Amino acid sequence: MNAERQTVYRWSFIWSGALVALIGAVLLGVAITRSDAWARVAGMFGLSVLGWGGLLQTLNAVGLASVQSAVPSSVGLVGTEYVIAGTATWLVGWAIMATGIRRAPASSEGPSPAAGATLYPRLAQYRDFYWSTLGAFGGGILLAELVLILLQTFLSSGGGAGAAGEKGLAPTVAFALSLIVSSLVAFACGFVGASRARRVAMPEATIGVIYLGLPVPIMLTLMEQIPDLQLSLGYRLREVTYLADMLGRPVIGYWLVFSLLVLMLVLGINTGFIAAGSGRLDLRLGFELFVARRHVGVFRPSLLLGTLAVLMFGIIPPLIVYGIIRAVEAAVERTRIRALGLQDPLAAASALNRLKLREQSPTMMMTALSVGGVGVGVMALIIVLSVMSGFEEDLQKKILGAHSHVVVSKYAGGLPEYKRLMEQIAKVPGVEGQTPSIDNPVMVLADDEVQGIVLKGIDPETVGSVLDLRQNMLPGGSLDNLETPEKIVPRREFRGFGKEPEEEEEEEDPIIGKSSGSAEDKVLPGIILGRELATILRVVVGDRVNVISPQGAELGPAGLIPKSRAYRVAGIFYSGMYEYDAKFAYILLSEAQKLFGTDGPSGIELKVADVDDARRISQAVSRELGGYPYRSRDWGEIHRNIFSALRLEKLVMGIILSIIIVVAAGLIVATVIMLVLEKRKEIAVLKALGVSDGGIVKIFLAEGLQIGVAGGLLGLLSGLAWCYFILKVGIKLDPSVYYIPALPVKIEPVQTALAVVIAVLVTYLASIYPALKASSVEPVEGLKAE
Repeated sequence: MNAERQTVYRWSFIWSGALVALIGAVLLGVAITRSDAWARVAGMFGLSVLGWGGLLQTLNAVGLASVQSAVPSSVGLVGTEYVIAGTATWLVGWAIMATGIRRAPASSEGPSPAAGATLYPRLAQYRDFYWSTLGAFGGGILLAELVLILLQTFLSSGGGAGAAGEKGLAPTVAFALSLIVSSLVAFACGFVGASRARRVAMPEATIGVIYLGLPVPIMLTLMEQIPDLQLSLGYRLREVTYLADMLGRPVIGYWLVFSLLVLMLVLGINTGFIAAGSGRLDLRLGFELFVARRHVGVFRPSLLLGTLAVLMFGIIPPLIVYGIIRAVEAAVERTRIRALGLQDPLAAASALNRLKLREQSPTMMMTALSVGGVGVGVMALIIVLSVMSGFEEDLQKKILGAHSHVVVSKYAGGLPEYKRLMEQIAKVPGVEGQTPSIDNPVMVLADDEVQGIVLKGIDPETVGSVLDLRQNMLPGGSLDNLETPEKIVPRREFRGFGKEPEEEEEEEDPIIGKSSGSAEDKVLPGIILGRELATILRVVVGDRVNVISPQGAELGPAGLIPKSRAYRVAGIFYSGMYEYDAKFAYILLSEAQKLFGTDGPSGIELKVADVDDARRISQAVSRELGGYPYRSRDWGEIHRNIFSALRLEKLVMGIILSIIIVVAAGLIVATVIMLVLEKRKEIAVLKALGVSDGGIVKIFLAEGLQIGVAGGLLGLLSGLAWCYFILKVGIKLDPSVYYIPALPVKIEPVQTALAVVIAVLVTYLASIYPALKASSVEPVEGLKAE
């Protein structure tokens, strides 16, 4: 074996070459500027940062070779001389820098006396680079991404099961299954690659992720901005883009999923190294878990109960109680030891020594703080996300109560054939109710009050099967009054308190000159108003309002004028959403057709059995109707902005609150490092007894995982307890401001479990570095001071 050779750097050559290369870069920049080609080369420069630029330039040069040969020699390119000079100068500069870096000559002293001796196994099996490991890591992350995309498309579309695709899964369910499978693929590839290399192999992992993992999320990101890419790939990836678009910002979804797959790859790499780092596959954990459990002592009843008390009741009351109990125990124990010393001094000294050993060491205090930090993070995540889920559920319930799950319409025009369409729609599985409707913006007037609203024509017989309008009606009015307006009792106006109602002025016909009856006693079509709209207009049931519509304008002396109709308030509804109660009004469908001058409804509103499966049912309805000119939109598409904003807000809040767990992970790193420093002698003894590096890593990873599991479980219990308290006791809110009487809470099992999983994963990752440092302790170094 040759002696180790070192690298010699001649900095004068390196700096001179860098200056020459810089001059070449300036000349190339001048050439690009004169050719006005910055817009075309900017993307190539961006790819060059990742190392892709040179490869793409080579492929482009090969593809353009035939084209270049066909260009006449008389055709000159602007700035060619600068391109040639800049390229030559650039290459010369790098050549000068290369000459400044060389290997030092071999030593003339001959080989080291240790040459040929058996080295430590970990060092003997080390190599700088494994192509097979690079293929496992890079191919694994690329395979995981392709599996996610293809499986998501396959499951959402029903796996090609028939043209109707009725067996397809809901997009969220299909994504969850696809994400689990792709995560397992990334983990398995990382495990196999690390177990074959018997090391962590982070260079191969980094290169594999950059060169084989990044292209897919970059392509999906650019697809939103490059029309050609959208046309060629958009329809193939519509299931993926639809799901990512539910966040409002699809780019965030793409990169979050990519980060998760990279995380699973890293976990697989570390697990593979731990399992096979000693030279053989060893998945046994009994001995390591036993040592870790006895070493760190996380699951002591006093620590767990004390931390749970702090999470449940705050830090001050439990600390006061704990201080009182510990002071009383210490006083009683010392009194007993003093009394024992008068009889048996040796027994008293032994009891005093045991008392000192029971006092917590700094490492034990750090362990308690780490468990508490993880618990606080998990508890905060569970409480905040549950409250936000409660708000989202309440908002979704109110929106879907006032709106349909699916709307069927034409790309242009009304639906005069709506009865035939409703018969076809009824054949689609999953459709529970349907009703025709027509809506347009109008202005409503009452005395001196004017308000812009959306007027909706409905069918009272079928609207109850889709909307909650009938259940939302307030006492004093009725939805049935729309069909029987003669039952609406006009409200008599009073001119003041304590006065008799004045006689109503009779309207006089301008042609015959006779009264045509009281304006208040006329039978007018009914209209249903929201509670907030009725408050703004200052009307009640029985009052008269005027509706002005720009649709179906009438011809007047001065030209076209908006159509105006009088209506009588037939009822008032309250949905609990201010925007709907202040902006919506309902009239009879036939009256709406007369007012807007249409020959049919503008759409058919549907209610489906499974709200989360509305998109698939919407697509099935569209196929049943034959597609164009009909289209169907589900509630997620219609109200995409509202719900995507809520999901994005929840996601950002979860990420922000996860910082608490990251801070606790810093405490875990400090705790495990202190354990390593405190137990160097024990580590050396274990390694001297034959425990491999992988076994030492397992011990300290198990200690970090115990902290994460204990903190996660305590945070889970305290978070669920606080959510249950808020749900049962309640935090009162002002209904006039928030439209809900108390703070809503919805505990989602997947979301709650995810908070604990995040805590465990973070603590696992935080324990890797200290565990690797512990495995590098040499037996001689650890026992040197003993």
